[in-house]
Amino acid sequence: MQTIKFTINMFSNQDIHTLYKTKKREFKFVPRIINPVKIANVVIFSAEERVRQASGILKENIPWIKVDVLPDPISASNYGSEQASVLIFDDIAMTLIDDKKIRKNVQDVVLVLLSSNSMIHCSPPVVAQEKFPYTNKADLVFAINHSEFVPEKILPSVVRCAEDKLNIEKYSKARRFIFLIVDDEPRWFSQFLPTLYNIIGQRADVMITRTYEETLHFLFGVEDEAEIDEENYCSHGHGDDVVCVITDIFFPKGRILKYDAGKDLFNLISKYYPRIPIIIASKAKESYDLKDFAFIMPKGDKGSLQILKGYIHDFTGMGDFFIRGKTGKIYHRLRNIRELYQIMLKAETNTEDGQELREILETYGRKDYFSTWLYMHGFRELADKLRPKRDTGKRLITVLKRHLKREILRMNDTPLIIDGNKVFNLYDLLHTLRTIDPDKIQYLSDNDFFSNWLDRKGYPELAEEFRPIHGSGAKLEEALADIVEKWIHIYERKEGKLR
Repeated sequence: MQTIKFTINMFSNQDIHTLYKTKKREFKFVPRIINPVKIANVVIFSAEERVRQASGILKENIPWIKVDVLPDPISASNYGSEQASVLIFDDIAMTLIDDKKIRKNVQDVVLVLLSSNSMIHCSPPVVAQEKFPYTNKADLVFAINHSEFVPEKILPSVVRCAEDKLNIEKYSKARRFIFLIVDDEPRWFSQFLPTLYNIIGQRADVMITRTYEETLHFLFGVEDEAEIDEENYCSHGHGDDVVCVITDIFFPKGRILKYDAGKDLFNLISKYYPRIPIIIASKAKESYDLKDFAFIMPKGDKGSLQILKGYIHDFTGMGDFFIRGKTGKIYHRLRNIRELYQIMLKAETNTEDGQELREILETYGRKDYFSTWLYMHGFRELADKLRPKRDTGKRLITVLKRHLKREILRMNDTPLIIDGNKVFNLYDLLHTLRTIDPDKIQYLSDNDFFSNWLDRKGYPELAEEFRPIHGSGAKLEEALADIVEKWIHIYERKEGKLR
């Protein structure tokens, strides 16, 4: 594994002249907002006290949301709002409410069932609906219990998942990135989603499907495999937006739970979207038949979620950019676009290593690896320009160099603006966080603006530490400032005075 070091010699004298010539020009920082419609209200009606008490965790972790706990089914059924809302019920409450009336009163609403029923925890939708018809009222079903799936642990992820579902299905036609989870058991969502959201922050959405037919429709916009448009399949469904599929191997296909469902899904994705990494979350021995083509994660094993975090970072554009050979050997590990630019310089050389690099990068261009990684690290416009690149040889390298160089030269002149204060570097950011009214940073933190900007500036480690932070007021401001100060010292020891 090689380490890439950025120096000013990467650019020609003309490039440097351009940098200083445009120094006084500022470029607007356009943050990535994955969900234009935000959940404004959470309404809880539950016979279980622990669910009602868990409302406090929402006020702490998602302070901009209004949370109401309703006392009776009439109040819940009559609930109305012009804002996007999530209504959360337990098993008893779901049997009592009028879901059709709620949907009529609230245009943007997601109904969630938090079930304590152990059979519902591990049942496919059709089985649960036949035995417990009230489950059919819910848009999302999650498992709760007194140990692993306690309400206060999963509630923030439940609300976020509802927001993702609403935006994917009804809003924002812009390019988005989606983690697709395919599993028929609600207990898996309760176990897995808190970890997944901590990993991805606001960089991607999550969509849940529970049957083969639901998944087929989501990916391709069809009801049957024979209906897939061989020429224009990217124009239908959401398959082109999916960056990772996390799937069980057994889930319903045609109302029957069978291994063929997972295998058939794997074959479809491999045929139409070979760029999408697949994680098989299963302990079934049949899953190991696909171990050469997918990452196998034994569901529920100790340490499996931590291993998953590393895999997601390495293979979905969330972490460093890896240059891998045909055997999977890592040749280079790149942290930012400066280091990616230097790889382009190596690839344009008339050497054996240069030729091998060009061949690898051609494959990366065809599989859309560049744009996925750039999008995840805040370079939305650049990602769109490079998506996908089908040039070959030195022509590909020339195109990539031109776009990367332009973005690098702009970075120093793209400030993060906080209540009129222009932040150009980490010192500016620390000073602003120490002195500004805490209320002025809430929106930026909640929507991942800080991490988005830090990624662009080439500080991925600091950006990563910002992502799981929740809270409000002076405590949030102090936490963010302390983290920035810590990383300034770390970066100064490595690089000296920061740009």
